Amino acid sequence: MKKMKKMRGPIASLAITAGVAALAVTLTGTADAGTGKETDRAAGVLEDLARHLRKVGPGDLQGRSAEEDSGSSGGSESHSGSSGSSGSSGSSGSGSSGAYDAFYPRDEAKEALGRLLFHDKIISGNENISCATCHHLLADTGDGLSLSVGEGALGLGMTRNTGTGLDAVHERVPRNAPHLFNLGAVEFTRMFHDGRVEPNPAFPSGIMSPAGMDLPEGLDNVLAVQAMFPVTSPTEMAGQHPENTVATAAEAGNLAGPGGVWEQLAIRLRGISEYVGMFVDAFDDIDAAEDIEFFHAANAIAAWEAAAFRADNSPYDRYLRGDHKAMSQSAKRGMQLFYGAANCGSCHTGTFQTSHDFAAAAMPQIGPGKGNNLPGYNDGLDDFGRERVTGLAEDRFRFRVLSLRNVALTGPWGHDGAYNTLEGIVRHQLNPIAGMSNYDTDQAALPSRSDLDDIDFDCYNDPARRGAVVDACEIDPRSLSEKQVRELIDFLHALTDPASIDLRHEIPPSVPSGLPMYD
Repeated sequence: MKKMKKMRGPIASLAITAGVAALAVTLTGTADAGTGKETDRAAGVLEDLARHLRKVGPGDLQGRSAEEDSGSSGGSESHSGSSGSSGSSGSSGSGSSGAYDAFYPRDEAKEALGRLLFHDKIISGNENISCATCHHLLADTGDGLSLSVGEGALGLGMTRNTGTGLDAVHERVPRNAPHLFNLGAVEFTRMFHDGRVEPNPAFPSGIMSPAGMDLPEGLDNVLAVQAMFPVTSPTEMAGQHPENTVATAAEAGNLAGPGGVWEQLAIRLRGISEYVGMFVDAFDDIDAAEDIEFFHAANAIAAWEAAAFRADNSPYDRYLRGDHKAMSQSAKRGMQLFYGAANCGSCHTGTFQTSHDFAAAAMPQIGPGKGNNLPGYNDGLDDFGRERVTGLAEDRFRFRVLSLRNVALTGPWGHDGAYNTLEGIVRHQLNPIAGMSNYDTDQAALPSRSDLDDIDFDCYNDPARRGAVVDACEIDPRSLSEKQVRELIDFLHALTDPASIDLRHEIPPSVPSGLPMYD
């Protein structure tokens, strides 16, 4: 089949103009365009998008649909042949991509290594859980649960149970497992629901994290820093003291010191010859097994995540690039509502429908909480969100505004996965106070065990605690007709990249440790 040529020069400029013009018609020219204030807001969105699209190199506008420059900078190719991983984007990093904003440069050797490490249970304390367990590719980089059940549980996704006997989980993971799509875009500089990993020049590494001053230098980016921490969590991957020495180190808070969590896991990797060869191939500062440190593993995992989960070729993207038929008429009307009457775009703004900021949306608090307590309580079932990082009372119950790319695939929704349908979370966001009052606890996707079930809704069912969350809400209610709600949801579906729907090809058949792939 003959390859299409990339648009360049004046033709590329025409494509930008066509996409923005089409969006202008949708946002400001429809019969129900809304109030003058909403039209002004839509015009501001247009200006942002136009400025944003002008940043895209003329050779980049075709995205993934046409031709990729496999010899681009960064030593990467559009397909990672040796790893069996094409990357969901199929694009080649800096210099030749369909992205609006820059993504991390591709590195085939790192990606091949990271793909295996992500799926290998060798980096968990009891060697019984991997990153993929809670961020599985068959569940669109989540696990389908409101709150994950980590180390000690058995099964995958909705079939996962809480484990048995002494190996059973001690608690649910307190927050929903967030999706991993587009975290390789350089604009994503905050990680976790509370943003506890973010750039900060006050730290030697240049990045603030739960490790404080002990975070190793040499990490490539914030995504790699994020990958350092699930292995340190007793609930997620480390296990419980004293059942293994990694768990004991985690219990003592020894992450980076001698005998710490990261050193122990690096020693395991040094003992697997296939991994040693891959580390040597991927990193210039590794010549032998003894040179491997866990931050190298985190860099590799991040490189693979950035490539495999890139998602910037949705109908919405193609529409902005000039394909006026890429979105349905209903989705176009939903887009107008999103940036207009529904006011979603005030927080879910920018290229990836996120401000990267934090907001209090009166989300029902379920599960074991993060150890916080409102005055008069001592059970730790509250979750103060961003306040846990900043120490500022005004940040209480504020959580990171997640990107809405592939949002139709990534339920349950909310920082604690309180909503199990896309329609449910949409209706909540349109009127959070009513959503809080009318919340149906039966929708929470939580593997049952009596002692866990007993506390799952204690916080939500307490009027004082529920009232505190409501009082902090920053979202004003919006009234839409039933037809408009359906149109808004149609637009959210138009944010789905078709390449993200089936990620089975990214799952390796086996891992170098020889540990089982099944959960």
